[in-house]
Amino acid sequence: MHVEELLNQYAAGVRDFQNAVLVGIDLSGKDLRGIDFRRANLSQANLRGADFSSANFRETNLTQADLTQSTLIEANLISANLAQAKLCDADLSRAGLRGTRFIGANLDRAILVDANLGEVSLNQATLVEANLNSAALHRAKLIGADLTRAILEGANLSNAILSNAIFEGANLIGVTAHGAILEEADLREADLSRAKFVGANLINTNLGRANGRGASFSWSTLRGANLRRTNLYRANLGWANLSEADLSEAVLINANINQANLHNADLTGTIMPSGATYG
Repeated sequence: MHVEELLNQYAAGVRDFQNAVLVGIDLSGKDLRGIDFRRANLSQANLRGADFSSANFRETNLTQADLTQSTLIEANLISANLAQAKLCDADLSRAGLRGTRFIGANLDRAILVDANLGEVSLNQATLVEANLNSAALHRAKLIGADLTRAILEGANLSNAILSNAIFEGANLIGVTAHGAILEEADLREADLSRAKFVGANLINTNLGRANGRGASFSWSTLRGANLRRTNLYRANLGWANLSEADLSEAVLINANINQANLHNADLTGTIMPSGATYG
């Protein structure tokens, strides 16, 4: 189907373009709100700056598509394939993205506020300075993803796989990450205030200089983690495994470390709570 034919049909009120083959089509800057591209093939399409608010892209092939600065507010992208797609500065607020594949995609500065990203695959994707406030990322896969300075305040990362992901300088205030896997992730200088990592895997994770004020790491594994100069004021580390962790110069004032495992941990210059007990 050619661009002119599609636009003419849309102008005439047609919205159903399911299963259409539109490889490499140029719809940049077009207003196509509410269009239905379910199961269509839009791979390598130029969709820069287009408005797809409330559009249906369920199970659509958008591999290598350019959606830079596009508007996808409340769009349905469930189980769509956006591998290696460009979504820099795109607005996906409140979008349905459950099970969507963003492998290797670029979502730098994208807006994903309140988006449903449950079970999404963002392996090796870049989300530098992306806004994921209150986003649902339960059981999501972000292996090796770059979320440097991203905003995830109040996001749900429960049971997500975040191994080797980069969260340097990110805002993770109040996130829920129960049972999440953050092995060898980089959370240097991240704000983890009031975050909940109960039962999480943070083996060899870099938390140097992070702000963990009031965070909960109870029953979590932080074996070999870097917590050098980390602020853990009023943090809950009860029953956590901190063996071989670097806690040098960390602040543990009013922290709960009851029954925590600190075997072979580096506590040089660590400010410990008085009367603390640990295994």
